[in-house]
Amino acid sequence: MEEIQLYLDDAKESMEKAVKHTGQELTKIRAGKAMPNMLDGLMIEYYGTPTPVNQVASVTTPDARTLAIRPFEKKMITDIEKAIRNSDLGLSPQNDGETVRLNIPPLTEERRRELVKRVKNEIEAGKVSIRNIRKDTNEGLRKLLKEGASEDDVKRAEEKVQQLTDQFIGKVDTLFTAKETEIMTV
Repeated sequence: MEEIQLYLDDAKESMEKAVKHTGQELTKIRAGKAMPNMLDGLMIEYYGTPTPVNQVASVTTPDARTLAIRPFEKKMITDIEKAIRNSDLGLSPQNDGETVRLNIPPLTEERRRELVKRVKNEIEAGKVSIRNIRKDTNEGLRKLLKEGASEDDVKRAEEKVQQLTDQFIGKVDTLFTAKETEIMTV
């Protein structure tokens, strides 16, 4: 019985991490306003090592439509500019010698729909992750059954795993609804 509870606790913890990860991925999808975390996935070559931009520069939002990136070392400015151009952000950097500025254009209807598709893909990845956790947990519970655990206990545990799955998929759906509203609101 104790082993079964361990499986349930692990499943819940893993599903919480999956929801959290999905939420973090959604914050990278911009909704028309400038946010420093838009650059979270952007890596800069720093002395031969790929380094996140927020570790080589300060990223601020002087206004709702602008990101300002001020490198800690002036020589990094061209590397930051190049990384932004080569990224999938679709933004053109402007360099004034000390700061790289990114103007975030207002979203077109077409671009909003594209972003919602990206959000749907991230949401689906989160749901798949949660379902995989359910599958792995149920396989572990079936092993316990073969090792002599009570069939009733395993069945109850599988039902709890399904309840957890439904609960966390609901949380992911809530993330989708909120992000879709954020993107589609002009």
